[in-house]
Amino acid sequence: MPRRFLQRYMPKPDTLRRQRSLRFIAPLIADPGLWLLTRRSVANAFSVGLFCAMLPIPFQMVVAALGARFSRCNLALSVGLVWITNPLTMPIIFYFNYRIGTFLLEAPVREAPSRISTRWIAEQMHDIMPPLMLGSLISAVLLAIIANIVIRLIWRWHVSHHWKRRRLKRQQRRARIESEFDD
Repeated sequence: MPRRFLQRYMPKPDTLRRQRSLRFIAPLIADPGLWLLTRRSVANAFSVGLFCAMLPIPFQMVVAALGARFSRCNLALSVGLVWITNPLTMPIIFYFNYRIGTFLLEAPVREAPSRISTRWIAEQMHDIMPPLMLGSLISAVLLAIIANIVIRLIWRWHVSHHWKRRRLKRQQRRARIESEFDD
């Protein structure tokens, strides 16, 4: 992954530390190890963030921040990736997770009424929750593993591609210099 690209869009720890609403987590933000952009820290941040995003729980960002702290990965990326499940995508993602859970548990799929209400959800929660939790856990683990592997491969490819370009430029420069001396 291009480190400069990620650094351009990441918040600065000093800016976050100065915000009054975030003072209670100042020790967490102050740890410089949580702001590193290495292949390992970025890949693990993707794993933590996407894992937490797939879980149908409240306070996903807090869980992602704690996960970043314990796994020593990039805090901003892991917390930011939780927003993959935003109010627009959440119903689609959690319905997909629910369908995975019903498939694995061989449970019947509960069809939603034409108009969903909180009362209907509360009445169906007993039947919906086990497949939803199982499907969410399975998709969270799989997505975290796949994301970690893909990020590490992309990072490795980017570094080797960069080194090949540097080597080619060096060879072209040498050839140009040699041709000037031959003249």
